[in-house]
Amino acid sequence: MSREHYIVDGYNLLHAHPVHGRDIERDIDVARAHLVADLSGFAEAGPRTVVVFDGAGNPFSDGSPHHLGGLTIIFSAAGTSADTVIEALAQRYREREESAVVVTSDAATRDTVRAGSVSVLSSERFIEDLAVASNDGARSSGTGPRRVPLARRIDGDVAAVLARWARGATPQQL
Repeated sequence: MSREHYIVDGYNLLHAHPVHGRDIERDIDVARAHLVADLSGFAEAGPRTVVVFDGAGNPFSDGSPHHLGGLTIIFSAAGTSADTVIEALAQRYREREESAVVVTSDAATRDTVRAGSVSVLSSERFIEDLAVASNDGARSSGTGPRRVPLARRIDGDVAAVLARWARGATPQQL
């Protein structure tokens, strides 16, 4: 039995987010880390989730996947756009006839990936769905929202490596 997969356009979702999107101007690394923490919580709930950030302009980005619990994080390889990676992942799931949802509000990407077993969801709608799920979980458990900061969920050394990697450190510098 196959599980549903989510492929998330990272920077598209980040810019659409009402809170983290405002943080981009101050510190994009912090904004991205907060979004990754949110997505990690979503992935822990069950859906296999890949978030793809655009690393095309980073000459040191090799496109290697990194894992944080149930979340896979990919910065596209130098010279390759995040959209290209998202489209390739969608194609792979479609060929396997596995259900996948691409989260993006980019019209060209949405039009390219939507076919067969692959559907699309706007970044804005995904954010709304996450908020509803978070509120429902809080009501059913009798607690408030359980957003755990990224720094408390992963080892500090791993967080430091991810931060250096996102800034373009070479593998030897990691």
